[in-house]
Amino acid sequence: MVCQTRVRHEDRRDYTKHMLRLRHASQINGIEASEIILLNSHDGTSSYQMLAGMFRFVCQNGLVCGDTFADVRVPHKGNVTDHVIEGAYEVLHGFEQVQHSRDAMAAITLDDGEAEVFARSALTLKYDDPGKTLPITESQVLRPRRFDDNRSDLWSTFNRVQENLVKGGLTGRTANGRQQRTRPVQGIDQNVRLNRALWLLAEGLRQLKACPSSGSCPSWAWPAFFVFY
Repeated sequence: MVCQTRVRHEDRRDYTKHMLRLRHASQINGIEASEIILLNSHDGTSSYQMLAGMFRFVCQNGLVCGDTFADVRVPHKGNVTDHVIEGAYEVLHGFEQVQHSRDAMAAITLDDGEAEVFARSALTLKYDDPGKTLPITESQVLRPRRFDDNRSDLWSTFNRVQENLVKGGLTGRTANGRQQRTRPVQGIDQNVRLNRALWLLAEGLRQLKACPSSGSCPSWAWPAFFVFY
């Protein structure tokens, strides 16, 4: 997949920020594919950036993994080519951690209350203005768009919430009660920022659920979940 940001001035079209999502040909017939996500702009206003991603074919939602795995930035100066090659290998090595996290999320079951808290935290990430009423509810972002996604594990819950927030199209209400439909997240920066935050939220909940009920969770197990909630 490839896309670029819109421009107001036509002479800036060849230099605007763009994103490419690359996956290996051997994964195109699978359920999910690991991806290297490339972000860049030809005028040097932003550094060349590589991220680890995952693409789920059934819903075509491109997940972006959080800061915990791979985030390589290469400034537009010096030996750029070597840094880009090294960064690509660093992202590739991070895929094993991504897949481990995905499998661990799929093994964790959420009760209704936990799923609702996750959805409420996710809504706060997208609609981060505390002074405004949320246009949609937790139950709406938890609602599956296909039968196979109607499962209570953390991975399925995360994917339902991510798809509903990113694709939009949900019927909601404005603060004055007028009906509206939520908009899809189309901007590159907004899409990457929301996707990464949602991944960190799910990863934080996974780590909290993995802690023994009796005791002392290590410090790394208290990341994004309570911060966002």
